[in-house]
Amino acid sequence: MPDLPLFPDAADPAAVAADLLAAGHGDGLPVVPPTAARLDAMLAGAADPDAVLGQVPPLFGELTVRAVAWYAVLAGCPRPALPVVVAACRAALEPGFNLLGLATTTGAPAVGVLVHGPVARRVGMTSGAGGLGTGNAGNAGVGRAVSLALAGIGGARAGLTDMATIGSPAKYTCCTAEAPRPLPSLAQRRGLGVDVDAVTVVGVGGLVEVLPGEGYREPPSVLGPAAAAMAGAAMAAGDPGRFRDGEQFLLLPPELAALLGEQGWGADRMAGFLFEQGSALLRASASALAFRAGLPAYAAGDLRVAASADDVRVVVTGGAGGKMALLPTWAGGSRSVTAAVRPL
Repeated sequence: MPDLPLFPDAADPAAVAADLLAAGHGDGLPVVPPTAARLDAMLAGAADPDAVLGQVPPLFGELTVRAVAWYAVLAGCPRPALPVVVAACRAALEPGFNLLGLATTTGAPAVGVLVHGPVARRVGMTSGAGGLGTGNAGNAGVGRAVSLALAGIGGARAGLTDMATIGSPAKYTCCTAEAPRPLPSLAQRRGLGVDVDAVTVVGVGGLVEVLPGEGYREPPSVLGPAAAAMAGAAMAAGDPGRFRDGEQFLLLPPELAALLGEQGWGADRMAGFLFEQGSALLRASASALAFRAGLPAYAAGDLRVAASADDVRVVVTGGAGGKMALLPTWAGGSRSVTAAVRPL
């Protein structure tokens, strides 16, 4: 990992951004110049900022709170959000997440971040309208800080170690908060407890907007298009069998979550429907494609849109309206990780 320089308070931001980018820091967008005062403020209260928390691939730089804080300054991340960023970076080092693969593939995955619990509100994040878009400094700053820190500490540079053929705008930032209701949080469903402060990192392989079926009122008409999108994501992976061990994340707006809940559909029932319907559609599509191409048909049991129904994750987030978003995980192989956010 390159040195993490500090600049005078009066340094020209444009010049700082250019110098840092040339040295391997930054993402090409303007940055907040890292000064001693800003770094000290970001680190305020951290007990041991120089303790090594792990090595970040692909070049295995040392992850420390100080290094993460430096990139958080760069990203314009709100100071109270530093524990969230550190928790996300540490979670991304879990072996199953496969950060080495994500950081070096010719594909276009990004590290997505979902924040759960009261911490999201405390640091100024939103689980409302446009959470994955623009306009909220908390969402944008947390996601960008995670991306900058992992890439910078790990030495992921486009064309050198990051070999993405085309890339993805999600590599700048891909972060939102989960709405506290009407479903139990993903962190609670994964055993971390009720209303716990937590973060989930996802190896996001893309984003597909999904609309409910025309005239939707019943759960199958709401979720049917999402199941089809899951099958489509697996078909788009080249080998439709690549999702056998994968996950699918469906971001569901509160309006639809409430409608489904009123009819007795909780997270498990939604996930079961999406898994079964999506897998059936995937098998039908793959068989039809094999027939037309003169290829051997896939065995029906070999194809599924995720490893199991439990690996279809429904997360409530968003504002008014019925638009959903599907986040299929990277087809090269990545498992999401949910971790508690701890004080530094």
